[in-house]
Amino acid sequence: MTRTRSFRPQRRPSAGSKGASPDLEAIVREAAQSRARRQQGYRARSLEMHGWICGRCAREFEADNLQLLTVHHRDGNHRYNPPDGSNWENLCVDCHEAEHTVEQLADYLSGPDRGDKR
Repeated sequence: MTRTRSFRPQRRPSAGSKGASPDLEAIVREAAQSRARRQQGYRARSLEMHGWICGRCAREFEADNLQLLTVHHRDGNHRYNPPDGSNWENLCVDCHEAEHTVEQLADYLSGPDRGDKR
């Protein structure tokens, strides 16, 4: 007798039951720590090289609002962090969001059939 596969989502463990296995928790914790170290490294270097100013709108930042200044990777590759900072651009959160949404908006406005010139 063949058994059909159910596509219903599996139930999540209740609050009283065990969560993820300790190994999985350790892996997730290690990945989060590694990401934080990597981000802090290039972020600190970019802030030192390019200053506490947005590269687009020229908004200046102080220590109390510095968390609003982000590092944008020009080529989109977060792992490519050359020591000369050529792949980084300090952007405020608003300009950074605009940078990442402009391509999505262009794709949406052009539509799937706009590539054809009739």
